[in-house]
This record gives sequence, C-alpha cells and structure tokens, in this order.
Amino acid sequence: MNILPETFRQAHKSRRIPCLGACLALFTVTHLLGQNAYIANSGSNTVSVIATATNTVTATIPVGAFPSGVAVTPDGSKVYVTNTGYTSTNVSVIATATNTVTATIPVGSGPGAGPRGVAVTPDGSKVYVANSVDTTVSVIATATNTVTATIPV
Repeated sequence: MNILPETFRQAHKSRRIPCLGACLALFTVTHLLGQNAYIANSGSNTVSVIATATNTVTATIPVGAFPSGVAVTPDGSKVYVTNTGYTSTNVSVIATATNTVTATIPVGSGPGAGPRGVAVTPDGSKVYVANSVDTTVSVIATATNTVTATIPV
C-alpha cells in the first residue's frame, strides 16, 4: 500500500530515491512542510527543526524519552513523534505553526511498550503507531489526539 501523498509521488515519479524507514519519513516531512524537516534526536530527547534551504537548525523541541519515529499530517499542521523510553511510552504531537508540543498521547499497555514506527493515513484522520514490545498497533484519532483502538499483531 502506498501511503505517500499524491503530490510527493508526482514530484518524484521520475526520480528514484533509495530510502528506507526513517529516511523515507524525512523526505515525506521535508516535502510536505516545504521548508522544514523534523528530525528525532534519541540521545537528547528532542526534535530538531531544520530549514532545508540553509541546512540550519531553527528550533529544538523537547519531547519524551528516546524519540524515534516521525510522521506528519497531510496538511502539514502536525508532526507525530514516537517516544520509546521505558518511562515515556507515548506519542508527542507538535504543532508546526509554533513548533511546540500540544499533546502527549499514551500508547501501548504501559511502561516499556516500545512505540517505534508511526504513519498517518492519507486523509489525515488517523495515526497508526507500532508498539514493538507490546506487539500491538495503537490507532490515534487526529481530531481528538486519543487512542481509539489497539490492534494485536
């Protein structure tokens, strides 16, 4: 299933981009936000905002422990970041207009759930979070930033 926005696919249909995992998320975020890339910094529990035109860090946003996955809504208004630390098994929601965390959503069954991968549906209504230790997927409604389902996998 191809979950990349149509504009990204059209812009890059003639180019081959050899990317996997986080690299794909980086290209998607960069394209959608036009001028900024949001990068998880596991060692410092932050997300760096990088202006892609100048390759400079324009903001550093504190999030939960050991951030790893990053996904952006199709309209570019929110960035969802998985925090994998034992005491911080949640997802931080960043408003791109202010580069601040506006919500923190617990996922998985509790401490150590291991949220890692994150994806936003093409219509922007849901976020799916892979909880590696729990072997579950949390479904988040973006309108309310609440978990609406947990799927065993």
